[in-house]
Amino acid sequence: MFSPAVAAPAAPTSAEEIADALDHIGPLHGLSFEERLWLARHGREVVANAGDVLFEEGAPAEDMVLILKGEIHVRRQHSGPTALFIARTGQMTGVLPFSRMVSYGGQGFAVSPVWVLLVHRSLFPEMLQTIPSIAQRVVSTLLDRVREVTRIEQQAEKLTALGKLAGNLAHELNNPASAAQRAASSLVEALQANRSNRFKLVKLALTEEQIHAIVAWEEKVLTRVLPLPSANTQQGALDYISREESIRSWLVSISCQGVWEIAPQLAEQRITTADLDELRTILNPTEICISLQFFARYLRSTRAAETLVNSTARIFDLIGAVKDYSNMDRAPILEVDVPAGLDATLQMLHSRMEHIRIERDYQPGLPRISAYGGELNQVWMALIENALDALLDPRGDALGDGVHMDRSSSEGRNRGLLRIACRMEVDMLLVEIWDTGPGIPPELQERIFEPFFTTKAPGRGLGLGLDHAMRIVRKHRGHLSVKSQPGSTCFRVRLPLDQLQAY
Repeated sequence: MFSPAVAAPAAPTSAEEIADALDHIGPLHGLSFEERLWLARHGREVVANAGDVLFEEGAPAEDMVLILKGEIHVRRQHSGPTALFIARTGQMTGVLPFSRMVSYGGQGFAVSPVWVLLVHRSLFPEMLQTIPSIAQRVVSTLLDRVREVTRIEQQAEKLTALGKLAGNLAHELNNPASAAQRAASSLVEALQANRSNRFKLVKLALTEEQIHAIVAWEEKVLTRVLPLPSANTQQGALDYISREESIRSWLVSISCQGVWEIAPQLAEQRITTADLDELRTILNPTEICISLQFFARYLRSTRAAETLVNSTARIFDLIGAVKDYSNMDRAPILEVDVPAGLDATLQMLHSRMEHIRIERDYQPGLPRISAYGGELNQVWMALIENALDALLDPRGDALGDGVHMDRSSSEGRNRGLLRIACRMEVDMLLVEIWDTGPGIPPELQERIFEPFFTTKAPGRGLGLGLDHAMRIVRKHRGHLSVKSQPGSTCFRVRLPLDQLQAY
């Protein structure tokens, strides 16, 4: 139903002029003047100004809309600003014969002065009888509209998936990048401090015998086998504090400067006061303090360099996982290592798995399959994300494609098991993705693969994830099925090793 802001013009246009204007409607090209005149006489002419709301989301849809002039945008108000539809001069839209449309899917508003002709649905039987050719024209328009809406919805779903992937990747990269930044800063400080300390070392004028003794002492404490960290982290922390305090007291007793800088580094290296007593047989207190300052900064800079190496290695691993996930710089069809694709997908979602136990059960020596690697990874992403949504959602509502509901409180809100299995089953490769979520209600199990079916709240998704996964699996001539009960849901994907031999 159009808004009251949309009304007939002050000076109605003659039926003949409207019939002439209808000749510019694309789907009506070729209609005779008499047929267009029938539409003009039976339709309702309305106009609106730029900015006027033509109809609201959810309002009853009752008219076929022939846009004689202007542009109309339709937007969903409850799922962000994504434009669902743009209609311009020369288009036929709204309710059409044979359409199941009952209400408007979004709010429609004019972006320029609009002049339209409305034909009420009650006139459709008479219109089809009077203008027989309009049936074929309407069907063609309906098909085009379905394709366009589906394309927009799929694009929105891909953008949502891309946003999730970017968020996960940013979270994963942030940790090693922050660690690398801190390590680099610590390394610079240690190097700058030792730069000024080198003159103090020169002034000591140590003998050859003292130098060899110090080198031997440093090698001993650096190469000793350190005990494994205590399983009791609290006890390990207490041991560290006790060791640092004893070293601090020892250094204070010989009047060392910068004890706050030296003691923590020596304690972390598990140096004891007994080790320090050995230095007293080699050096005097002043020489000990200067040498330990230099050695502590060496330890600090070494640890910083190791952190840099580990952090950058982690970043390279993440980049490699992204390339494996997206199959960047590879041919569309290739020999795909399915377990590697599953691992790359898990890597992309690692930030969401902090409180989830992951089990991998991959049969050794699995063969590669000929497939579109990037598309298969989209299947793994959709299925694993669906499982994570079931395991992590604190409300018990579905966050995936609407397949997990009514979480039992006994399951634990932020705990669960995600199990990924991959093995051969006769002549097909079987991938199973299990979760210990609340399960899929039996009445929904037959609908979860339907396009646009979702139980998520408005704006949380479009219900295309599992439909997209199903289409990709079918494209590979495989099978996707689900088996679910409370506490155990399993999606099974069966893929032929060779698509040409698939049945």
